[in-house]
Amino acid sequence: MTPTHEENANRWLMDAGLRPTRQRVTLAALLVGDGQHRHVTAESLFDAAKDDGAAVSLATVYNTLRAFCDAGVLQEITVDGSKSYFDTNVHDHPHFYWEADSRVSDAPSDELVIQSLPQPPEGMEIASVDVVIRLRKK
Repeated sequence: MTPTHEENANRWLMDAGLRPTRQRVTLAALLVGDGQHRHVTAESLFDAAKDDGAAVSLATVYNTLRAFCDAGVLQEITVDGSKSYFDTNVHDHPHFYWEADSRVSDAPSDELVIQSLPQPPEGMEIASVDVVIRLRKK
C-alpha cells in the first residue's frame, strides 16, 4: 500500500464522517486507494488484506463493510439472498452477475429503461430499485 493509497483512504473516510482507525484505513485503501471502483465480497477483501500483510479478522472486515454501508460510501448488492457484494460506486446503476464466475460488474446504465414502478403500499415510499442481471453462457 502506497502513501497515496492511504491518503485517498483517509480522505474517503473523513468525507464520510468515519473515524480513520488503522483497520478502516487499511481496508479503505484496498477499496478506494487507487481511485478505481470495485466490487468485493467480505472474503475477497479479507484475502486482499492478508496478502497485503494486514492483521485484520474476517469479523472486522464484515463489521467495517457494514459501517461503510451505513455511512453511505459502499453499496451492498445481494445475490440469491445469501451472497453479498460491496460496490464502491454508490450511484444508482445496474449490475451484471456472472453466474459461472460468481462475480459482479457494472452494467451500462444508459441501456436500462424502467418505464414505471408499482405504487408502494400506503404510508410507504420506494427507497431504491436494485437491478441485477444474471448472465450465463448459452
